[in-house]
Amino acid sequence: MKNHAKHFLFFQLIILISWGSSVEAEIFSGKVIGVSDGDTITVSVDGVSRKVRLSGIDCPEKSQAYGQQAKAFTASKSFSKNVKVIASGHDRYKRTLGEVLLGDGQSLNKLLLQNGYAWWYERFSSDQEKRLLELEARKKKRGLWKDPKAAAPWDYRKSVKARVH
Repeated sequence: MKNHAKHFLFFQLIILISWGSSVEAEIFSGKVIGVSDGDTITVSVDGVSRKVRLSGIDCPEKSQAYGQQAKAFTASKSFSKNVKVIASGHDRYKRTLGEVLLGDGQSLNKLLLQNGYAWWYERFSSDQEKRLLELEARKKKRGLWKDPKAAAPWDYRKSVKARVH
């Protein structure tokens, strides 16, 4: 019986390992044909448009302080340029979630944090490098961190929703 239990546990372990390894990140490349806001772009991949939400960060809303600057920064770095996207899934709006790599290999997601145009989205990211980039931008008062009353986008969205209802 002990031997049977060992085989059963081994079999379960194999299934778990197999199941976990089947979830691979999709990687694709294309040209940025649209910038909706600081953390959402549209990439043309073989003639098909794909909305990409930059993962692990949250930029100010367009109607929020620094929202237009975040959008302009994203556009200056990516619009009409070829990028590589390391996709990690989809959000509730069916946008592809991903890390966006520019032609020089830099992460657009991390550049937004480093330059003070985004918050590390701790709720959806465990990436400690992103956390440190935000802390450094705060310390050096880059971008939105010049504003002592900078409101996180998730708080801003809640306050707008509350005013509407």
